[in-house]
Amino acid sequence: MENHSVLCGANAYDVKYYFNDRFSSLPAAIQAELKILCVLFTEEVGGIFSISFADDGEVILETASEADDFYYDEVSSALMIGKVRETRQELFRSLKLYYCTFFKGKPPCY
Repeated sequence: MENHSVLCGANAYDVKYYFNDRFSSLPAAIQAELKILCVLFTEEVGGIFSISFADDGEVILETASEADDFYYDEVSSALMIGKVRETRQELFRSLKLYYCTFFKGKPPCY
């Protein structure tokens, strides 16, 4: 994950959610929405799910599993990422604008 800044993530194995305090200036409602999104993703698909920013501000959704997790379905997780991207387009546009404005100092970064 070169030049990526992790925003948040959830881990179905440890049953934990992580939010990077570096982004604590995000409104509480968006932080709550991100938590729900991450936790529900891992509840449905399993594994580890993370949302991060590329250096250019692009929002990256990633999922992974432990090597011995035979219940994890890579195809389902990829389909779920596509669904999340489609249904949460406005959220991800807003997150990109936020990142570019507050961390890159030049909105929008394209």
